[in-house]
Amino acid sequence: MSPDLKEFEAQALRLPLSERASLVERLIASLDELDDAEVERLWADEAERRYQVYTQGRISARPADEAISEARNRLR
Repeated sequence: MSPDLKEFEAQALRLPLSERASLVERLIASLDELDDAEVERLWADEAERRYQVYTQGRISARPADEAISEARNRLR
């Protein structure tokens, strides 16, 4: 994290709760400004990154039904 960002974060955390909430809403809304093509490109890049990690043997795979079952159990 850059020094400027650390200072900004410190300043933001000193804001009253209502102003922090407003800032969060504006920041989250700014993330939704990507157009569909950009979102698709970002997902394709992420899929490629994950595939490369898998083919390099840095992560393993498992059956989808096992992963889904585990996720459901964690939600309970």
